[in-house]
Amino acid sequence: MFVGIDLGTSAVKLILVDHLGNLYHSVSKSYPLLMPKTGWTEQNPNDWFNQTLEGLKELIKGFEDHIEGVGFSGQMHGLVLLGDDDVLLRNAILWNDQRTTLEVEQLNQHIGIQTLLKETGNVALTGLTAPKILWVKKHEPDVFRKIRKIMLPKDYLIYKLTGRFVSDTTDMSGTLYFDVKHRQYSSKMLGILGINASQCPEIFESSDIIGTFKPFYKEFFRLHHDVKVICGGGDQSMGAVGVGVVENGQCSISLGTSGVVFVANESFHVDQRHYLQSYCHANGHYMMMGVMLNAGGAHKWWFKQVLEQTDYEAFYQSLSHAKENEHLYFLPYLNGERSPINDPNATGVFIGLKHHHALPDLNRAVIEGITFSLKQSFDLIENIQGHITTIRLTGGGAVNQSWAQLIANIFNRKVERIVVEEGPALGAAITAMVGCGQYQQVADACQQIVRIKDNFDPQAESVTLYKKKYQKFKEIYPQIKDLMLV
Repeated sequence: MFVGIDLGTSAVKLILVDHLGNLYHSVSKSYPLLMPKTGWTEQNPNDWFNQTLEGLKELIKGFEDHIEGVGFSGQMHGLVLLGDDDVLLRNAILWNDQRTTLEVEQLNQHIGIQTLLKETGNVALTGLTAPKILWVKKHEPDVFRKIRKIMLPKDYLIYKLTGRFVSDTTDMSGTLYFDVKHRQYSSKMLGILGINASQCPEIFESSDIIGTFKPFYKEFFRLHHDVKVICGGGDQSMGAVGVGVVENGQCSISLGTSGVVFVANESFHVDQRHYLQSYCHANGHYMMMGVMLNAGGAHKWWFKQVLEQTDYEAFYQSLSHAKENEHLYFLPYLNGERSPINDPNATGVFIGLKHHHALPDLNRAVIEGITFSLKQSFDLIENIQGHITTIRLTGGGAVNQSWAQLIANIFNRKVERIVVEEGPALGAAITAMVGCGQYQQVADACQQIVRIKDNFDPQAESVTLYKKKYQKFKEIYPQIKDLMLV
């Protein structure tokens, strides 16, 4: 039996599966999101750890003698800082935190985009780890001087459980001080940040075994043997593994809080236009992705905060009462945006409202706007690496057939959903299987475990209509960009 642990933004999800990916048990434990100022998002790493301990103990109860390996997945880019005696120096700064606008400007304009691309394969964005380090250095110098260990979120869990100060290539790819192409730290970027390699974790590949539980936690979990702990990876790579996107040119779209277009690559590509991210993948190769901050998050805002609804099924049924050919548009940039516009000052907008529009029309506009934005990232990736034929869906939005069909129509591509939708947690469990020798490679495991449930083909009439709407959607933001400045 194998365990996959996914440290998400709102909860840690833990699953127990066999070597064929059959799900035996799952547990989810939530923790608070802290927002001390507008645009700031933080969490207490001890909340992650305590909930993981309780969740794992609950998950494996009755299976203690059958656990072979545990793999990890985690929210990327978060900054965890430890001082002497492993004391937490501050709350973790998360991936969707927007406080680092000036630090991003410093890196992109003063250090220079070409230097960043050469050293890391990526440019600075507000969510990445390096700008957070610069922010701490400037605004919390006492904290900066005390730093002994710099970690990413999932690596804090691993360190606490095993005592190993480690990370993996996929998660480190999102720090902006890691040379993605050569899978090693960039000494130049470390120098720019004012940190050194001794403060950074030892790097492994996702399927590498990095140790076993400390004796205390072995006893806490009532394990009678040493369970192998496998490094795993960042949630985007693990999510792709969980839906079998590991071969060259395969594509997934994640409809979580953020929206991610993810494409696996055998070779390393750099986006010279600076909208996309190029990272290491869990299969030992590479990937390219476009990340929008406001996908499922924008949907949730509209559904719960504005409409104050709880019935998602009724929401999606309402879409059938709204015509596709209405020229009503929604820009989902509620918290700034990364891909496809890379603008932390962007805001959400409805445009094209008329008297005859009713709630179903606005509901459809919200889902269309999110999907159009994802399509822009998809187009950027295709322009770099070539035609993509099929898309696999993952994340909360993937459970709905209406949204899956809408993606097929707007993207004009075949869309697939898989049988077991466990996302990054399943990807983490698969890397544990590979690490424990159950499979030779990640691709072998995915071929055996990931099965297609259904698919959605593009509908010709809708494809033609959405092609026109998409072109108009792309024109809106450049025309009103300056009006968003505050």
